[in-house]
Amino acid sequence: MSLDAIFPIKNWYFSTQSVLDSLSEEDYAFLISRQEKQKYKKGEVIYKEGVFPSGLFFIHYGKVKKYKADQNDKEQILYIINKGELMGYHPILAEERYTDSTSALQSCLISFIPKEDFLTILNRSPLFSKRLLKVLSNELAVFANKISIFGQRTAVERLAIALIILREKFKIDTIENKVIQIDISRNDLAGIAGIATENVTRLLKDFKSEGIISTTGRIIQILDIMKLIQRSNYVG
Repeated sequence: MSLDAIFPIKNWYFSTQSVLDSLSEEDYAFLISRQEKQKYKKGEVIYKEGVFPSGLFFIHYGKVKKYKADQNDKEQILYIINKGELMGYHPILAEERYTDSTSALQSCLISFIPKEDFLTILNRSPLFSKRLLKVLSNELAVFANKISIFGQRTAVERLAIALIILREKFKIDTIENKVIQIDISRNDLAGIAGIATENVTRLLKDFKSEGIISTTGRIIQILDIMKLIQRSNYVG
């Protein structure tokens, strides 16, 4: 059964992959293929809030967390960006500084795309521009939904929703018919759900005792998605 049939995942999920699919082979080669690739280790910062951008980024493999940190360096994770996606295009379009930071959630291979190349393709490909605008609209709706829902939810409901979203994010790296493995630290999971790390640890033990998940180190496997959705108490 598709997750869409039992949980409104589209309210929580967007992707820039469809934007790149709109490019011709020539434009894709110009924007992506000719750029140099750089490896990032887990935890390594890719860009920092407050810096003026000189380009954007394309993830060849790995996952990146998009976050804001407070004065005590406590992170609120806004979103997880997957392989095959673009990131860092907002401040270029707005001609502003980065309003958030990003770092590697796991080992990544990433290309830097100069601002000039991005704007060239944006100007010569109407379909690319149209799809990017659609993604921006979807992204705004996802963030608005997260702010609205998470502000009204209990810790257990927030964690359940976070795990459902992460299951979809990590599915892209999973062979069909294999169990999806969510590889994430408890601190990062707390940053996504917006709850304390000690609460994450306690609630994961509860989920485990209920047969909803299994854990091996930092790896989480969701065994009963229906029960997890019930624990999210989400209607939307």
